[in-house]
Amino acid sequence: MLPYALVDLHCDTLTALTAEDAPLLDALRDPARRRKAAASLTDRIQKVDTLNLPGRHFSLSAVPEGVRWCQCCAIFVPDGLSQEEAVTYYDLHQRNFHRQMDALAELAAPCRTAGEVEAAWEQGKAAAILTVENGSALAGSLDRVEVLAQDGVRMVTLTWNGENEIGSGNVTDHGLSPFGKEAIRELERHGILADVSHLNDQSFADFLEVSQKPFVASHSNARSVCGHKRNLTDTQIREMAARGCLIGLNYSQDFLRTGDRPAVLDDLYRHVAHFLELGAERCLALGSDADGTDVLPGLDSPERFAGLYQYLLERGLSPLQADGILWKNAMDFLKRSGN
Repeated sequence: MLPYALVDLHCDTLTALTAEDAPLLDALRDPARRRKAAASLTDRIQKVDTLNLPGRHFSLSAVPEGVRWCQCCAIFVPDGLSQEEAVTYYDLHQRNFHRQMDALAELAAPCRTAGEVEAAWEQGKAAAILTVENGSALAGSLDRVEVLAQDGVRMVTLTWNGENEIGSGNVTDHGLSPFGKEAIRELERHGILADVSHLNDQSFADFLEVSQKPFVASHSNARSVCGHKRNLTDTQIREMAARGCLIGLNYSQDFLRTGDRPAVLDDLYRHVAHFLELGAERCLALGSDADGTDVLPGLDSPERFAGLYQYLLERGLSPLQADGILWKNAMDFLKRSGN
């Protein structure tokens, strides 16, 4: 049995470079080679439709027939880039996203709102939502928020693992900066969802004091089930549930289980069950982290993503609960979020 639809809040497929391309990213960090590397990378990404390559965790052509799919496609900006480099890297990939949307127009349509997602589905297309992973793409300027909004960005993961102008990720221990607090207000003003995945606990606490609107943890699991600092504490989960937020289940093996054994689907279900126990049933969604991590073997293709529906039913969830996790909670959240 296939679900009516599937919404995935996070994948890295858009910027998942091949081994051939990786040296170009290193060259971007070198001022002496930056211009040439940017030109080479621009030329390269104009030729490769990363959203439709065979053999990846996500590929538009591999979406199962009959499943109305919505994929959030992140521009992942690595830590360690200068402000100029981060802007250059972001610009290259946002242009690449829109180029691919034109090139793959028979398969997908770029979307920002729930209405646009539903319109794409009615046309028999997948919906593609542009997001950013790492607020370093703002380069410390509030004016950049409007630029991202005009580019069609719908969600920004505030940090990656390290520290940027906004705040600190999970491998550091500082909180939000004064700029970060202003940036959150500006993101909310422009209708861009703030994503707290990757924040450390102090930055998360600071965020709660500033945020005025429901927000997202696009790809985070439960820390009580797997103790990695990338996962959410019970207190954080309860607070997100009380605020009507959205949490995407991450398929990464590192965030599903502790110990050396490979993760299996039942490890993912342990997180589902814990979220439900904490009252987060209407907050729970999918956030695969496809093509950005070592996902569990049972969830390494669009067909297997969609197979989660039947698996959840077999584990005892109701069709209403399974629909909620696969698509309905995310669509309801987008509708409430407006614009």
